[in-house]
Amino acid sequence: MIIDCHGHYTTGPKELGDYREQQKAELKNDPLVAHLKGEINITDEQLRESIVNNQLKLQEERGTDLTIFSPRASWMGHHIGNSTTSKNWTEHCNELIHRIVEMFPKNFVGAAQLPQSPGASIQTSVDELERCVKEYGFVGCNINPDPSGGFWNDAPPLDDKYWYPLYEKMVELNVPGMIHVSGSCNCTLHTTSSYYLGADTTAFTQMMMSKTLFKDFPELKIVVPHGGGAVPFHWGRFRGLCDMLELDNLNSIIENNIYFDTCVYHQEGIDLMLDLVPTENILFASEMIGAVRGIDPLTGHFFDDTKRYIDGAKISDEKKQMIFEGNIRKVYPRIEQHIAKHF
Repeated sequence: MIIDCHGHYTTGPKELGDYREQQKAELKNDPLVAHLKGEINITDEQLRESIVNNQLKLQEERGTDLTIFSPRASWMGHHIGNSTTSKNWTEHCNELIHRIVEMFPKNFVGAAQLPQSPGASIQTSVDELERCVKEYGFVGCNINPDPSGGFWNDAPPLDDKYWYPLYEKMVELNVPGMIHVSGSCNCTLHTTSSYYLGADTTAFTQMMMSKTLFKDFPELKIVVPHGGGAVPFHWGRFRGLCDMLELDNLNSIIENNIYFDTCVYHQEGIDLMLDLVPTENILFASEMIGAVRGIDPLTGHFFDDTKRYIDGAKISDEKKQMIFEGNIRKVYPRIEQHIAKHF
């Protein structure tokens, strides 16, 4: 199988955006408003049309079998409003993912958005993760290390005890988390370039430098997307820092806990990652219809057609199979139940 571990529902109907704008209007009148969840009237036919002409079409064209699918990352917007804002918005977004998976179980399996909110307890996220895994069969979640939207002034580093209830639930449920910030409200940080890639690098560094996190949670699995941000390009710097700070060997630190996806949109970048990062720690992903949607004038193919880069890499077929399927089935073990039921 070709499994894509990083997909987002970026093509939702207008009604989804209208609901969010209504939340913002309510907040403008009263920043402390206790939102009601209400309803979003989106028909099955609208959902079907939004998928068939977009993600499903590209899956078929590019040869991907199954995508781990989560709500649109740039719309998570944890910095917007209060805890009721995020809770209601997140529940609606996850419920749409569940409906899509029910319609297209051979193409998608769910991963949860979490209702993080500045100044709020992580318990609401724990509860939503449990709901999505137990009721909807989701196999993973997205973790935002910076709910402030680009100012890094709310959540503590990822090895802080603040996060421990979430990690405990992830280990209990046997699901990994993918690091993923949302939209930037800091005008100095462009969302999909400087903010996303910088946040990936920052999150990796917080975990790498921690001397407690993976000792406390040896079964915890974290995916750093977008090829790990700047990490593979500076692999020597991080190896050197491990030596300077008297940490374990870098490969040992990441071995059973930290993974990188292949959302790197050129062959040279993929080749560099494949040369430096252990194959066991690389997961196939495209984030198609996401950050970079155009055609590369140097190749004539879409930038986010990342399967082409793995196909073209000078590695063994065995390693390609690990990246396309084997590693993902190990990191996302709950996917086995979905595959057994639908394939």
